[in-house]
Amino acid sequence: MEVITGTRQFQIGEPTVVTIGKFDGRHRGHQKLLQEMNRMKEEKKLAAAVFTFDMAPMKAVTGKTVTLITTCEERRAKMARMGMDYLVEYPFDTEAAHMAPEEFVERVLVGQMQARAVVAGTDCSFGYKGAGNAVLLKSLAERLGFEAVIIEKAQDHHRDISSTYVKEMLDRGDVKKAWELLGEPYAIHGKVVHGNHIGGSILGFPTANLLPPPEKHLPAFGVYVSRIRVREQEYKGVTNIGRKPTVEGESPVGAETFIMGLNEDLYGQELEVELLEFIRPEKQFGSLEELKEQIGRDKETAKQYFDAKER
Repeated sequence: MEVITGTRQFQIGEPTVVTIGKFDGRHRGHQKLLQEMNRMKEEKKLAAAVFTFDMAPMKAVTGKTVTLITTCEERRAKMARMGMDYLVEYPFDTEAAHMAPEEFVERVLVGQMQARAVVAGTDCSFGYKGAGNAVLLKSLAERLGFEAVIIEKAQDHHRDISSTYVKEMLDRGDVKKAWELLGEPYAIHGKVVHGNHIGGSILGFPTANLLPPPEKHLPAFGVYVSRIRVREQEYKGVTNIGRKPTVEGESPVGAETFIMGLNEDLYGQELEVELLEFIRPEKQFGSLEELKEQIGRDKETAKQYFDAKER
């Protein structure tokens, strides 16, 4: 997959089927769009291209802090796995924010991306103040000579599946429901960094620490059953999301994972941590000994979870 990022000056050199959106989380609603993209890619012999905005400048333009279920790197990996050929991460700046909907479709989608078909949801919005919608897209399709395919929203118990819905579940610590909405477990990716080293040296539970970027939308602070992938191997584990309040000193928000059956230093290695089920909220213990006892109980809870799944 070719990633086009950081520039408005680009040109795709072959006809495409295009979809537009933020694609945060690539939840079941997004997957519905991408499945249609793959169908049209095969049927009409078009390259599959995704248009999304580079969200990094959004805070500077709007003043709003944007948190994402999937980081930029995670989104790229997911799009590649779904068979997309191009991912355009268009800079979201003042010029982009003020582009008229008609100009966006004609100049960017049809002109630069060579769209012969555009797949979008019924709630799609584009152009200045989101004035462009599915009705306008269909009318522009007739004039500009592309096919507009409008897809109904995927729903869960009569509620549209959206990134907002997923974030609500994560804020409650309900990673099980988030998994259902995403179609895959919520995950944190990154390189293992050094922690305070009390896990192995004092508590007897060596751990791997990840520090997600500030824009990553994390679930409620607490302890979760987790599944870990490292070096193409899969392990069972227990992950704490939070600030480790029992440990002295200020700790940044991070993900600290005890990996069952793996007792080695993973510093600098890429890790994927999937959160499968909530165990308990994060809390401050009276001593490290109390914390050690609780971690032992958390490990046992995780083992029971995996044992039940394997029966």
